[in-house]
Amino acid sequence: MLTQRIIKKRNTNKHIVFALIVALFMGMTLSGCVGGQLGKQNSNEYRNGMVVSASSLASKVGLGILKKGGNAVDAAVAVHFALAVVYPNAGNLGGGGFMVYRAASGETNSLDYREKAAALSTRDMYLDSAGNAITDKSLYGQLASGVPGSVAGMAEAHQKYGKLKWADLIEPAIELARNGFKITARQAREFNELKETFTKFNPDGTAFLKTSDWVEGDVFLQPELANTLEQIRDKGRAGFYEGAVADSLVAEMQRGKGIISKEDLKNYKAVWRKPIIGNYKEYKIITMPPPSSGGIALLQLLKSVEDFPLKRWGLNADSAVQLVVEAERRVYADRAAYLGDPDFYKVPEQQLLDNVYIKSRMRNFSWNKATPSSEVKEGKLNGAEHEETTHFSIVDRDGNSVSITTTLNGSYGSGVVVKGAGFLLNNEMDDFSVKPGTPNMYGLVGGEANAIAPGKRMLSSMTPTIIEKNGKLFMVVGTPGGSTIITSVFQTILNVIEFDKSMQQAVSAKKFHHQWLPDEVYTEENALDSLTVLKLKAKGYNIMFRGPIGRVDAILKTKWGYYQGGADPRGDDSIAAW
Repeated sequence: MLTQRIIKKRNTNKHIVFALIVALFMGMTLSGCVGGQLGKQNSNEYRNGMVVSASSLASKVGLGILKKGGNAVDAAVAVHFALAVVYPNAGNLGGGGFMVYRAASGETNSLDYREKAAALSTRDMYLDSAGNAITDKSLYGQLASGVPGSVAGMAEAHQKYGKLKWADLIEPAIELARNGFKITARQAREFNELKETFTKFNPDGTAFLKTSDWVEGDVFLQPELANTLEQIRDKGRAGFYEGAVADSLVAEMQRGKGIISKEDLKNYKAVWRKPIIGNYKEYKIITMPPPSSGGIALLQLLKSVEDFPLKRWGLNADSAVQLVVEAERRVYADRAAYLGDPDFYKVPEQQLLDNVYIKSRMRNFSWNKATPSSEVKEGKLNGAEHEETTHFSIVDRDGNSVSITTTLNGSYGSGVVVKGAGFLLNNEMDDFSVKPGTPNMYGLVGGEANAIAPGKRMLSSMTPTIIEKNGKLFMVVGTPGGSTIITSVFQTILNVIEFDKSMQQAVSAKKFHHQWLPDEVYTEENALDSLTVLKLKAKGYNIMFRGPIGRVDAILKTKWGYYQGGADPRGDDSIAAW
């Protein structure tokens, strides 16, 4: 009997142990799958929604909105305002941007809330008496700013597509500004490096300045910005473009000889535009139209390489790099000549995107040697960004998706913080052709199509993009990076479609860039192996090594129906999902 009891006890213990192991395994499975979704493919795939942005704090804000029942546009509004607080070098109230939207039903739209030149702007406002460009005038101080579009853009997006109350979407940003947040090591370094600039353009002080150096973990409080956000929460767009905030902005203009007026602010409108839509193989590309140059340029690039065996050549192989560089050379030459604000200039969109035209542009390069940029001009048609921007991608539970790129232009914009209102002003006027034919801060050359005019929107490289495959959502993608935006988005797409990379691998992969002028191929360290570099140099390509290119934040929908994120390791970028 004793022996039987011992055997029975041992069997019972075995069952208990087995049950504990099963329970532990199930617990691990559930806890590793946020929201309790079983069958997850890996730790970076989720079923119910995803936010990928430049800040973990902003991504968490967006995820919180999705969990409350908000859709992708609700989350986008909340993330946009949160980034204005926690990522001030590019997140903004005083800048502008572009949004590409795709509903789960397949409906698409794009929103242009790019800044505009003030009514008192003139074509030659940044030239000296001899007609030479005074570079700093379009980069620093109050005169460098265009009329901000971000608040109007978010209000317009929410009015058309939002579900939750506007006030609920602004509240998280208010709390972050009022209560503060701990800055990252990167932010501490940037604040310290810009101390002289902030002091020069904000003589009465600003939240960005303190007597000692900033260090990682310092709490950054922005009470004036919190007050401004409360005005926007309570009064919508009028809380920014009219009333006390508008008074503060105009007073700031007067202090620094800027030209934005109350009328400029009140008259600003965000504009819904028809997206640029094209195809790359079996993929449908939905992207931003002018005044973004990104959409047309992206489709031109994709069509330029479509007929070549990129997959067989391999990622960053010498043939693949040469082909991409030659395509970029021709596309950026077209950009300089033909792209501008469509409200002021008739952009020849159909001709630029014509397959025959694009293929003809690629016929005159030789595999044996580089084509000098001096020999590449814009194509003949019939008839006649320092790189601080930020991008975020969002998909909600129902499959609605948003791709937004927004910016102040240079890092921390013009260096001016509006006194009494606490937000930074943009320096987007430098994105005009200050003097047609003269490079801007990114080395980009522009023509008459992008010359300064009152009320005109400056040309941009921002390329927020959404991709479909077989009529279903496939990818949401975009990046900051000034002139490198277009090429970074282009290469990220190729990394997934042609080189079979996961979303994170595609984002993390080392990149290279060419933009026609200057005639140099910029590459991240270790993007190309030494043999590839030698082969390209032997053909006459001027290879220049540089720091990080782009900071892509993207979402891929896998064939299993899960959202797979890619947050760029070049920054503090973060995925929040469930």
